[in-house]
Parts: sequence; C-alpha cells; structure tokens
Amino acid sequence: MSYHLPSHLSELPVYQKAMDIIMLSRSISTYINHDLSYLNEDGTEDSDIYFSGDIVQQSTNLAPEIINAERERHSDKKHKHLDSLERLTSKLYSNCRRLERSKSNGKDYLPLLRGEIRTFRKLKRNWMLTL
Repeated sequence: MSYHLPSHLSELPVYQKAMDIIMLSRSISTYINHDLSYLNEDGTEDSDIYFSGDIVQQSTNLAPEIINAERERHSDKKHKHLDSLERLTSKLYSNCRRLERSKSNGKDYLPLLRGEIRTFRKLKRNWMLTL
C-alpha cells in the first residue's frame, strides 16, 4: 500500500496501527475465505463470506482517512474525515463479531483483530486531540 505521505505521518502510532490492521484483516480474510468458499448442501453460498471482504475493505479505508484528516486545514472538513474514521472502525468491529459466529477455523483469529481495533480506537482518541 503506497500513499503519498507527509514525512511525519508514517511515524504516527495511529497510522502504524491502521497499517497493522490492514495486514491482519487481509490475512484473516484469506484464511476464512478458504473455509467459506464452498457451497452449502442446498447449493447456496455462505453469506458470511461477504463479511470477510468487508473487513478488508473497511480496514483498507482507515489509512486514507487518517491521511485526509491530517492534510485538511479546515476543522469542519477534518471532522468529516474523523466521523468517517469512526464509522469505519465501528463497522469493522461489528463485522468481526459477525464473522466469529461463522463456520470457519479462522474465526479464532478474529479476537486478535478486535483487540487491535480497540487499541486503534485508543490511539485515535489521543491523535484526535492533537489535530
């Protein structure tokens, strides 16, 4: 993942944690997809497979929102990015909870991702105070 970053941004703990979440969610999604890609006995697909893609998409959008919030000069526009970041984090967390109820061996790794999301939320609160 390569974004044009201001020099200080890559050193921010909240940005580094977002990058960790991206890597972890991709790994978990890949692992879960192997278990959920098979058809059910009635020929339907497992609906939980979509949540595995959602966690990747939502985690991938964390870093750009941090970058946009850092670059924004106007506080009202900055708050829009922060609100978006909060929505992404909440959806990511709830999709992890949904995937934990899936029929996959990979669900054992989801509490690890949820722990990383909780840490990210704490870092995000501290970072928001500096904006």
